Amino acid sequence: MFTAGKGRLAALAAVAVGATVALAGCASGDPLDEGSGGETAGAGEAIVIGSQDYYSNEIIAEIYAQALEANGFEVEREFRIGQREVYLPELEAGEIDLFPEYTGNLLQYWEPDTEARTSDDVYAALEEAVPEGLQVLDQSPATDQDSYNVTKAFSDEFGVTSLDDLASVPQPITLGGNAELETRPYGPQGLKETYGVDVGFTAIEDSGGALTVKALVDGQVQMVNIYSADPNIKTNDLVTLEDPKGLFLASNVVPVASEKVTGDIADVINAVSEAMSPADLVAMNDQSVNGQESADDIAAAWLEEKALF
Repeated sequence: MFTAGKGRLAALAAVAVGATVALAGCASGDPLDEGSGGETAGAGEAIVIGSQDYYSNEIIAEIYAQALEANGFEVEREFRIGQREVYLPELEAGEIDLFPEYTGNLLQYWEPDTEARTSDDVYAALEEAVPEGLQVLDQSPATDQDSYNVTKAFSDEFGVTSLDDLASVPQPITLGGNAELETRPYGPQGLKETYGVDVGFTAIEDSGGALTVKALVDGQVQMVNIYSADPNIKTNDLVTLEDPKGLFLASNVVPVASEKVTGDIADVINAVSEAMSPADLVAMNDQSVNGQESADDIAAAWLEEKALF
């Protein structure tokens, strides 16, 4: 099944290494070295790749899919599945083989009381927390983590630039975000425990998208959860509040995979992860949100730019 050969993989790795510095905590040595394990067991089977119902996550999943296809592997796409409560059981059941995830949020899902906060510590803890039958591949320098944002007018009026400042705001604050945010460790209860601030909550089901931004700008809510790589933060002149006490964990993009993803398959995905920078992810998200480009076109252009085809 694998037709690209080691020459293509070696070239792929060289470009990826030149594009960005490998993160500490990732697998040591050259992931595309000749001794990395060769062909994957069951290589004749299709690799099922999933994504969240979130445009940025779908772009990354499409990059995984196109990179594998370019290297001779058969791929099936199961995109826009939903949130972790829906797709993680499918991963654990072996119905999905590969899924782009985010280290901090995924770790907190499995270990709500984790004390890990830095990128390397979170990744190390995640490697230990992953359930039997699953694995995490190398994390990427690219990050897309939860962040709390307010309008510039709100920030200026109340002198709020940090989550620490919220407790001194003399009016009620309502937080907006996906429904599951209400029970996440970094949701209203986390704000109360970490920063001593009480907030109301309004569910807005578009993962920090246009409806969330409109609710914030129109004053229906005073603070919203938007992923840090979302170009709408800058476009709408929003203020991302600093998090000095580490309510949010570092969240680097990381592939979660079944035990089926080994050898050359893992090598291709690790090289993709290594090549993806935080700026790359913001740029691709901008192409999706503001340029209205499709995930497959964005993925193909990025792979071509990085010479990963």
